Amino acid sequence: MVTEVCRLTMRGIKKSFAGVKALRGVDFSLRPGEIHALVGENGAGKSTLMKILSGAYSLDSGEITIDGQPVTISSPRAGKELGIGTVYQEIELVDDLTIAENIYLDRLGQYGLVHWRKIFSEAEKFMRGLGFDIDVRQRVMDVSVAYKQVVEIAKVLSAQAKILILDEPTAVLTPRETDKLFATMRSLRDTGVSIVYISHRMDEVFAVADSITTMRDGEVTGGGPIGDFNVDRVVELMIGRKLSTMYPARNVTRGSEMLRVENLSGDVFRNVSFSLHKGEILGLFGLVGSGRTEIARAIFGEDGHSAGRLFVDGREINPCSPYQGLKAGISLVPENRKEQGLVLDMPIKHNMTMSNITSVSDRLGVVNRKRENALAQSLADKLTVKTDNIDNPVDSLSGGNQQKVVFAKWLNTGSRIVILDEPTRGVDVGAKVEIYNLMNQLVADGVAILMISSELNEILGMCDRTLVIDKGAIKGELTRTEMSEAGIMRLVVGGQA
Repeated sequence: MVTEVCRLTMRGIKKSFAGVKALRGVDFSLRPGEIHALVGENGAGKSTLMKILSGAYSLDSGEITIDGQPVTISSPRAGKELGIGTVYQEIELVDDLTIAENIYLDRLGQYGLVHWRKIFSEAEKFMRGLGFDIDVRQRVMDVSVAYKQVVEIAKVLSAQAKILILDEPTAVLTPRETDKLFATMRSLRDTGVSIVYISHRMDEVFAVADSITTMRDGEVTGGGPIGDFNVDRVVELMIGRKLSTMYPARNVTRGSEMLRVENLSGDVFRNVSFSLHKGEILGLFGLVGSGRTEIARAIFGEDGHSAGRLFVDGREINPCSPYQGLKAGISLVPENRKEQGLVLDMPIKHNMTMSNITSVSDRLGVVNRKRENALAQSLADKLTVKTDNIDNPVDSLSGGNQQKVVFAKWLNTGSRIVILDEPTRGVDVGAKVEIYNLMNQLVADGVAILMISSELNEILGMCDRTLVIDKGAIKGELTRTEMSEAGIMRLVVGGQA
């Protein structure tokens, strides 16, 4: 299956942006029929390296060979012509077009007239071959984020790439969908396709990869067959230090009830009831489409609900907007920070203060820039946001630091009930631990946290209790001593814990 001939060799790759060295002479190789994990913290340089390979970035110096032949990859089109396909973490589809049209977008009219029946038939056959039963006549805007990711992957695979780059492809997939993707990756590997797999999820890296390369600060810090490594060693190579524990311990006594939800119902959930107490982290686990996010948005006031009651500190509330949710003392860190949590071209400091602009304004409503700068800098320092200037646009930050800015935005409101929807999605190991420490500090200060996560290890490591959601209904509640991966999944599929 695997030969000694390199499909890809990158030697001495250097790249700088405005004088900042992103890559410092990186060597990377890939064999035919290999799944090669590329890991590192946000900002380590792995995405920059792959954007050079795909043609999205030019290199400053270095050389690239494919199948032993030197190549110049001057554009994404040139990369595609060389057989390089990339699935980025950010979904790049045309919402108004069907799934089939998106899959074959670059080739719709290559033979003159578009043969729609053939397009739909081929798309259906291709999706079934990947193990996904999706109606390819649906418009992309009408499918879930998870299925959009599947379509993105299908679009690249359909072009018969011989080098496939997958950047966090499982971030929005359920465990079952992830298993299907891994089966597809192994099948492609067996046909000789070479795959670069970028992920922050160590369990997935060790489950699917044949080899691994670790990066830190624009340099390669280690690499080799996956069997030569364990999680602790990989994390140490990524962050430059040993990690004592992934999920920091806390010792906080649960306090009084802060939030009570009684028989809450909406379009995709029904009769949801639970309590959330001061000083606890309550998990909300379910597969994609289970109604988790919709429940959170209804509590916050982002979406409406058709029935049920909400109480904060024993007082009934009926938030019909995020503003009313905030007034009731509730904050929501959304699952998609780039689309729902940040204004990307706005300065870091404005993103931090926009949720409570009155805190930095005078009596006439005029923003006091000195007060705003002081507050934003204190929040950046508290959350260890890595930036040299809070006046920089927030899209200049890595994913983990962007997520910290979203946290800062809501910390600025003084909310006592914080809903976290996928708080560590697309965040590297080091930043995850920093976010977990922040969560522990919040509950120690008396905040109540409701956390939605698709990562079972995160639920097990951080939550005091967990509610399991399926098809819009609570299937069960497990305490910390009752929680296990098997027990949670049994509830998800309809059994007993």
